[in-house]
Amino acid sequence: MTEDRPIEYWLTDMDGVLVHEEEPIPGASDFLEALRASGRKFLVLTNNSIYTPRDLRSRLLASGIDVPEESIWTSALATAQFLADQRPAGRAYVVGEAGLTTALHDIGYVLTDHDPDYVVLGETRTYSFEAITRAIRLIDAGARFIATNPDPSGPSQQGKLPATGSVAALISTATGRSPYFVGKPNPLMMRSALNRLDAHSESAVMIGDRMDTDVVSGLEAGLRTVLVLTGSTRPEQVETFPYRPTRVVDSIADLVDLARGQTLPPPPTD
Repeated sequence: MTEDRPIEYWLTDMDGVLVHEEEPIPGASDFLEALRASGRKFLVLTNNSIYTPRDLRSRLLASGIDVPEESIWTSALATAQFLADQRPAGRAYVVGEAGLTTALHDIGYVLTDHDPDYVVLGETRTYSFEAITRAIRLIDAGARFIATNPDPSGPSQQGKLPATGSVAALISTATGRSPYFVGKPNPLMMRSALNRLDAHSESAVMIGDRMDTDVVSGLEAGLRTVLVLTGSTRPEQVETFPYRPTRVVDSIADLVDLARGQTLPPPPTD
């Protein structure tokens, strides 16, 4: 993988790169418009499994950012693709919301609490003790345990919220069974996104705001990576990781020229 190889395909995280909650990050719209103008294919990736691509498109539009449904790839879609490949036309008990249930319906899965092949855990804002208890009992009875992503918490305007990883830990403690996490940092999500674009890793780049999910999963999938400093990872934290992104930039606004078709320049010398 050489840094001067042209970038033909772009993968980018959503929260912390394009938006903060409902607020657009300056340069996000210009970046996406530059991609469209140059004819380069792209996907917006998110570990959030609550929403369908249609829902997310609407939320982004409200922030002034226009992304087509087909250009949004969620951990729910990646999980559904994984299950379709592993066990077509299977059965699943789902703890999650419309983004996950719709994705599983679309691949022909039956959603049931009677002898499911899988218990599939996704993010929700209304975790039910009854639903979690049912999931635990089904896993004890032999259902395979899948989770959309390992994120332990997520942001809200009121503060931190427990996310899929935290509830997965609860279920794992009760059952002694660990889930298979499909979303970032599993490079499987990157590879499924590349397959959706019919892209090769050597001509693609991943943009993210987290070293421990976006950058590591892009790196392990063979992509070049760009860390933006508008989200979770702070500048002083970058050097604490045993791996490095290809580039570190202040924000998505610094990538507009690259989106127009320029190559990734060499890093500055110290």
